[in-house]
Amino acid sequence: MEMINSFIPFTTLLFVFMAFAFNIFLFKSKLLGNVDQKAAKKPSLPPGPKPWPIVGNLPEMIKSKKNTSVSQWIHKLMKEMNTEIACFRFGKVHVITVTCPEISQEILKKQDAIFASRPLTMGSEVLSRGYLTTAVVPFGDQWKKMKRIMVGELFSQARLRLLHEKRVEEADNLVRYVHNQCSGNADEGGLVNLRAVARHYCGNVIRKLVFNTRNFGEGKDDSGPGAEEVEHVQAIFTILAHLYSFCISDYVPWLRGFDLEGHEKTLAEATRVVAKYHDPIIDERIQQWREGKKEQPEDLLDVLVSLKDNNGDSLLSAEEIKAQIMEIMVAAVDNPSNALEWALAEMLNQPEMLQKAKDELDTVVGKQRLVQESDFPKLNYIKACAREAFRLHPIDPFNVPHMSMADTTVGNYFIPKGSHVLLSRLGLGRNPKVWYEPNKFKPERHLHEAKEVVLTEPDLRLLSFSRGRRGCMGVVLGSSMTTMLFARLLHGFSWSIPSNEGRIDLSEGKGNLHLARPLVAVAKPRLLQHVYPC
Repeated sequence: MEMINSFIPFTTLLFVFMAFAFNIFLFKSKLLGNVDQKAAKKPSLPPGPKPWPIVGNLPEMIKSKKNTSVSQWIHKLMKEMNTEIACFRFGKVHVITVTCPEISQEILKKQDAIFASRPLTMGSEVLSRGYLTTAVVPFGDQWKKMKRIMVGELFSQARLRLLHEKRVEEADNLVRYVHNQCSGNADEGGLVNLRAVARHYCGNVIRKLVFNTRNFGEGKDDSGPGAEEVEHVQAIFTILAHLYSFCISDYVPWLRGFDLEGHEKTLAEATRVVAKYHDPIIDERIQQWREGKKEQPEDLLDVLVSLKDNNGDSLLSAEEIKAQIMEIMVAAVDNPSNALEWALAEMLNQPEMLQKAKDELDTVVGKQRLVQESDFPKLNYIKACAREAFRLHPIDPFNVPHMSMADTTVGNYFIPKGSHVLLSRLGLGRNPKVWYEPNKFKPERHLHEAKEVVLTEPDLRLLSFSRGRRGCMGVVLGSSMTTMLFARLLHGFSWSIPSNEGRIDLSEGKGNLHLARPLVAVAKPRLLQHVYPC
């Protein structure tokens, strides 16, 4: 009896154990089944050309450089696939391209934190002297440090107000220079190379703000750029052309040093030219502050040199200052100058637009003085012309690349960690689902009753200045430079096509989005003589 009683609990325990084990088996089976279901439901990569083993789509990318350009090849494929998001694999790197405003907003607004880094590339490393700057460096402590300085010290509203007179001085110099080009022919006017004028105005403004000087050398008597400034601006545009140019070594890093495409040599030489003009000024200024010869900042270089840490030591090293100033210079010259050249080319072919711009300026400003920054809020048609140029004729096909810091899903597609994400300036601005007659230059599309026109675009239907936490920190300055460039040239002068040309050729350059030929137009003064700076 005792044996039977002791045996019952044992068998019961065995039964319970077997039931428990069976339930675990069922649970694991169900769990694995759920995992398999989730794996089956995992979003796919965005559509794109089938990659080759190991090299991915690098062969097609290399081939496209010989025929047209990588950006043209990408946009052509996206159009053929009828997709607004695509995936290309270059080596092991997934490159995601986007032409849809809604998907762009998902990237730069909803998931901004995930896409807040930059890829490591040959060009960005050279420009930033080993990732010491802000715009092109990966997410991390250095970026956070430099961003605080850029936002809080260099491009704050208070700082920009203090530098107002320097901007006015360069706006006056712009008018003086163009006036000198046509003053000898009051009736016929003078031929003006507007690409050169616009680029050197932008270069003059940023040199004045940073170094408190327009010229590295003596300049010219007509207020134009000297040989030093010409070389400086040419080097900056060379850097811009090669900074993010789909270099093979950006996707196959062990090829760096072989310089298969010659990009490394070209970039090294261009940055050497820029440094040749910058570094001696920076070294001298650092020494002046150390010796107590300067006490108050007069320009942006002084601000950077005078910053102190909690211990009273210099916050920035000489290398950080030199790298950051080079990055500021590179970021300041291209967007406004390209917009002006394209807009005026389009407007010369549609003279009624030039007349509307002049009518607005005459109504808001009159002819007794030059246009000032305080007039900008009322110059909606002028700003609409600039916006339309940003939309239809962006400076680059893509924005500066973002890099995903984690696996994520965008637009119902899987975006792997480490992907390079490129928002298409060209695809967004010319998207037929967004814009009516997208290939026509129509400033009126940006005009709204009782609403001031601004150059930024929160809904990402176009990309004038980059957005998000990695967005342009100098957007206020960039907008001011752009509007002033447009307003001063259209207010101070009448523009016409040279007599030997019927229309302005609006062809794009080979492999870039610039006008194929620099815009040359006839300028005639349209204000009273005393208004022009002497």
